[in-house]
Amino acid sequence: MGKTAEERIARLRRHRRVRKKVSGTAGKPRLSVFRSTNHIYAQLIDDVKGTTLVSASSLDSEIKPKIGSGGNIEAAKQVGALVAKRALEKKLGEVVFDRGGFIYHGRVKALAEAAREAGLKF
Repeated sequence: MGKTAEERIARLRRHRRVRKKVSGTAGKPRLSVFRSTNHIYAQLIDDVKGTTLVSASSLDSEIKPKIGSGGNIEAAKQVGALVAKRALEKKLGEVVFDRGGFIYHGRVKALAEAAREAGLKF
């Protein structure tokens, strides 16, 4: 079941409110999370340069064979661990978390906790 226009607008409003305070730099990038119905995406962004430093999603070839569906908590945990692993490989240990206007619950929370367990600090 899809979201109504009002629900989408409310999420974007929350996202804009969060983004006023949260900004990433090269030393401490922003961990941005996007959750769709079928997949979850995470990327580390340097907002000063406007570039993506690291990304991972439930569509990645490392994760997709291990999970049945990309739209569940298990997939979010895998994505969180993968984005943390890739970040640590590039020596990015500290990040600021951007929940993208989504409630910190369920898949978003699972991704964040998995990233923390894998070694990211935020």
